[in-house]
Amino acid sequence: MPERERIQKLLARAGMGSRRACEELIREGRVTVDGAPARLGDRAHPEQQQIALDGIPIVARTDLVYYLLNKPVGVVTTARDPEGRPTVVGLVPDDPRVFPVGRLDVDTSGLLLLTNDGDLAQLLAHPRHGIEKTYLAEVEGGVADRACARLRTGIDLDDGPTAPARVRVVSRASGRSAVELTIHEGRKRQVRRMCAAVGLPVVRLVRTQIGPLADARLAPGEWRSLRPNEVRALYEAAHSAPGHEDAPH
Repeated sequence: MPERERIQKLLARAGMGSRRACEELIREGRVTVDGAPARLGDRAHPEQQQIALDGIPIVARTDLVYYLLNKPVGVVTTARDPEGRPTVVGLVPDDPRVFPVGRLDVDTSGLLLLTNDGDLAQLLAHPRHGIEKTYLAEVEGGVADRACARLRTGIDLDDGPTAPARVRVVSRASGRSAVELTIHEGRKRQVRRMCAAVGLPVVRLVRTQIGPLADARLAPGEWRSLRPNEVRALYEAAHSAPGHEDAPH
């Protein structure tokens, strides 16, 4: 059985600040263990008990890993592929075993999170807790204002209407244009279908941001581990999403 550790040590390991700063968080009554207020000197099992700051879980376990991958085109978002194509799991360390959170189509590149933290994966992947994802789409032709207006109000697709998207035209040209779209849903090929519905066939699609996570320095096929504050930011984003029971109404 893992040893119990002092709460302030667990908070510091999770990136919540120095030991002294973490002690102050405990004194202020902002830290709980399994829902009960923590006190200075308390100990907890990070693998067995839930530690939270301001109601949002703190990850102090040492067995959990979080990888941010820039998925290249041609790589499938799965652990195994019956067609023998390269997989996202094959681009990150084998141990511990991780799984992708959400998916990117084989012909879409960009940021993807892989982790063995099932709680976070469930929060991020569930449509009710869906956090925003931002994409850069290179499309054929010019981008008319009316097309952007339709994307901003929602598009009727064959599987139902989409939620409104945030849209920004990055560049306009007669041949090809670039559009940035931010959505919080995760339907299959959703961005491509939304753009096609307004007469903007997608030539190239890249996911540039997942909630608070962005990293323009990662080259296709490269990955890095998340910093503790980034893991915290993901939990915060999921808990503040409109569909989450703890989100403000």
